[in-house]
Amino acid sequence: MTYDASHGARHVTGWVGWVWFAGLMMIMSGVFNAITGLYAIFNNHMYVTGAGELMILNLTGWGWVHLIFGILLVIAGVALTAGQLWARIVAIVLAAINAMTQLLWIDVNPWWSLAVIAVDVLVLYALIVHGREAAAL
Repeated sequence: MTYDASHGARHVTGWVGWVWFAGLMMIMSGVFNAITGLYAIFNNHMYVTGAGELMILNLTGWGWVHLIFGILLVIAGVALTAGQLWARIVAIVLAAINAMTQLLWIDVNPWWSLAVIAVDVLVLYALIVHGREAAAL
């Protein structure tokens, strides 16, 4: 799509697929966060930690954090794939916060946390660098 002064359309390249990728990754990340949160809530004895505490919360508390974040990520991801501007802004904030919470969770599940942080970085890249193209569609 090229710029058309009469309709105000913007130039859209193939990079717009990154935004759709970000939306789908947020949905998947939200589902996985919700599963991780539910598992930590109901099976907190299965995780091994030094003193039973993870930074400022116990494992059940972090389970609730992951569950709530999972639900928010799914909602933002669905709205993002629908091209909502508010979803792009919320998704950037949620992806950044999700990466930070995964950093706090890294003692409990290090490889999973690193994978989620990597996906969050890709989501942030897609939304910050190529997000305007999705709004042009």
